[in-house]
Amino acid sequence: MRLDKFLKVSRIIKRRTLAKEVADQGRILINGDQAKASSNVKIGDTLTIRFGQKLVTARVNDLKETTKKEDASELYEIIKEERIEDSHLL
Repeated sequence: MRLDKFLKVSRIIKRRTLAKEVADQGRILINGDQAKASSNVKIGDTLTIRFGQKLVTARVNDLKETTKKEDASELYEIIKEERIEDSHLL
């Protein structure tokens, strides 16, 4: 599944266009490698996303084309969230 679609379906990022912008800005890593919006996401992958001064690391648990709002959080597991002081980390 494409990264931008996974982020939208899982509701980590609410809109697919915003997910694409974040990926294109180089703010997302998949298993430590720079990701594009079109990058393929697989079950077990680790996503590291920079939201402003926050770094969120999540593991992909499941892939679905669509999901209900209540079930979206089951698609991933947050491994860690950390504040970053230096914006040059990612």
